[in-house]
Amino acid sequence: MGLFFAFLIIVLWAGHLVWSLFFFAFSWTDPLTYLHIAVQGYLYTGLFITAHDSMHGGIARNRKLNDAAGQLALWLFAAFSYKKMFPKHMAHHRYSGTADDPDFSVKHQSFFLWFFQFFFRYISARQILVMALLFNIGLYLLQAPLENLIAFWIIPAFLGTFQLFYFGTYRPHRYPHTPGMAPHNTRTQKKNHIWAMVSCYFFGYHTEHHEHPRIPWWQLYKTKQ
Repeated sequence: MGLFFAFLIIVLWAGHLVWSLFFFAFSWTDPLTYLHIAVQGYLYTGLFITAHDSMHGGIARNRKLNDAAGQLALWLFAAFSYKKMFPKHMAHHRYSGTADDPDFSVKHQSFFLWFFQFFFRYISARQILVMALLFNIGLYLLQAPLENLIAFWIIPAFLGTFQLFYFGTYRPHRYPHTPGMAPHNTRTQKKNHIWAMVSCYFFGYHTEHHEHPRIPWWQLYKTKQ
């Protein structure tokens, strides 16, 4: 089932992106434009959640297949390196909410300052060059309209990043850390499976994720029972 959901998200992301880039009549005055931007942003979030599950071995029992699915999802998201991100995510679980947590900000608890620290900690010059190359291939070789590339490829990637940061890092791990948040320095959403799925693929059930990191996103709601 892990492979099925990984395949489903990747196919939906790719299919909706291709349709939006080449077959959608773009207009900033059309409400459907914003709907498709939101849908693509949500699918971007799904790509990263897929890679995240891969890091915890939740995609496939075969390690090579599991890691390959995670690397593919990360590369499609923004040309991230699975090998570089994996140890950082393991450090996040080991040192959650402390100065040794690469996702946490001891210095900046402001949403935007923390976000930019988080963003620049993971982005690299290689990624920027790869994404710039892909953008120019889409624009000049494949002749996708510039407005469509911006609306359905660039903006949704940032929307997905914001969604992941808010529900997976900022909201669950921010100060103050209370005794009830021990030992993972994390809080969780109240039980509401529909909102949990819509908001971030059940990732808002964050204490439960830290307690049961190998449970994939599509089964995480069960930990609320």
